[in-house]
Amino acid sequence: MPQLSDMYQLKNYIDTFALGHYARVLDATDQRSGRQVAFKVMRPEHLADDGDIRWEYRAFGSEADILARLWHSPNIVKLIDCGYISAREEAPRAGDINSFQVNVRAFVDAMQQYASAGWRPYLALEKLPRQNSLFYLMKPNRPNSRWRLPSEEGLALALQFCALLEMAHDNKIVYLDHKLEHVYWDGAHLKVIDFNSSRRLDDDPIQAPQQYTKDVHSLCVGVLYPIFTGMSPQMTALRPQPSSRDAVEARYTGIDQLDFSLEPQLSEGIAELLQRGAAQDIDTLQEFVNGLQRVATQHGFQFTDYYTNTASREARAQMRAGLQRLRQGQEHIREARDLFREALIQDGVSHDLEDELRRLVVVLNEMLNHRAVP
Repeated sequence: MPQLSDMYQLKNYIDTFALGHYARVLDATDQRSGRQVAFKVMRPEHLADDGDIRWEYRAFGSEADILARLWHSPNIVKLIDCGYISAREEAPRAGDINSFQVNVRAFVDAMQQYASAGWRPYLALEKLPRQNSLFYLMKPNRPNSRWRLPSEEGLALALQFCALLEMAHDNKIVYLDHKLEHVYWDGAHLKVIDFNSSRRLDDDPIQAPQQYTKDVHSLCVGVLYPIFTGMSPQMTALRPQPSSRDAVEARYTGIDQLDFSLEPQLSEGIAELLQRGAAQDIDTLQEFVNGLQRVATQHGFQFTDYYTNTASREARAQMRAGLQRLRQGQEHIREARDLFREALIQDGVSHDLEDELRRLVVVLNEMLNHRAVP
């Protein structure tokens, strides 16, 4: 039987800023390919003493199956490997491993066998840059401060998320687990993680449409409202959302009104559309996409069914170019600050030079704290 250390070099946790209920996630190197991956392994407390399969255990098979079905979407984290490990430690370092690679059917079929033996399921996933996590980027590091995405980027993100949900709904899948911790954004491209609370639906003519409507509601409340306002849907500063199965189902129950008073400059069209979504006044994803496209035309986006004037299209092109340069500039500021920090820890630096380096670090931190883009 192969050893875990022969296949994966496991390093530090990479989920500490937003812990999940099902699993822990570690930085890892796949020894077979040299590729950096996110190694997601079930928490040991979800193992049943009698060898039974708890729903947290089954969630790994469900997530692998959903990732395989949505493989062609450019907006989902990619599945690289799935299997089982014998180690019982939360952060495994040794023990046996059985890798099924991307043979999801065999992985799911073997679940009872490995649950009875007390082995834990794992998924090796595409590793996404932590600096692209919107929760990590948007969570304020000072009281009474917040950031929001520019409307241009927020609309682009929303349209990409809708394309992902369209593919999911076509495959009878509802995402359900909408929260900033699961959204990665680099200014142009969306990636969504954590499909372990998502599920496939039966052809129930009553329940299925209700679940698709709930997916739109949760998108508006749990993702789009925070990115356009910098606020939690519970009307507080951003904070991690609960992640157990019951919490996912009930997370946004009762939230049918959104407060935009703290963001009065937000487009009325965006606010009205999100409010309709929160009130569950939008029945289908396509209805929401139609509304989103109508609003986006007022921001220079161009669609076949909606008119956008030439001036707005040209202004949007300048907006996009400006935001790209702004993000590049912010990254250069971060790099400069880190260089100054590295210089500060060197032995033998003169007192005068140390004072100047500290001054620059403070000034650059202030610039980053007042940045325009998360």
